[in-house]
Amino acid sequence: MIFEALVEGRTLRVEVSGRGPRYDVSVDGRRLEVRWQEIARGLVSLRVDGQVLELGLERNASGCVVVFPDDRLAVELHDAVRGGALQGKTAAAGPARLKAPMPGKIVRVLTPAGTAVQAGQGLLVIEAMKMENEIRAPRAGRVQEIAVRDGQAVETGALLAVVG
Repeated sequence: MIFEALVEGRTLRVEVSGRGPRYDVSVDGRRLEVRWQEIARGLVSLRVDGQVLELGLERNASGCVVVFPDDRLAVELHDAVRGGALQGKTAAAGPARLKAPMPGKIVRVLTPAGTAVQAGQGLLVIEAMKMENEIRAPRAGRVQEIAVRDGQAVETGALLAVVG
């Protein structure tokens, strides 16, 4: 999955692959091995290239705030992060098949099959790496199929929805 994060006025390109609790992460081309463990609600332990960090994580409407022992860092996630523009290239004609960008769990289906949608409209929410990501319609059309249900676990590449 590819993210764009705004941190202290700087936009970072973040690529994440792997499956919990181990992830390969690239931040602006710098590769990191990350192990993620949720200790308690809002508290995580990260092992980043062998260094252990315990951080607070406060989710908000625009992303999250990472809480260090003596500092706070706001991380704003753009719409592309939430699944809008990064679902892969779709053909100009024919239905768009939206697939899971990484393993995760379907938190909720927002738009049922048969519904007319606008480009960018939310279709479903998938949780991956303890972050909720909204999968959005890549273009206007009608939802032909929702291939998942609330609470379902999905693997990378699993069909989520078809928009025609």
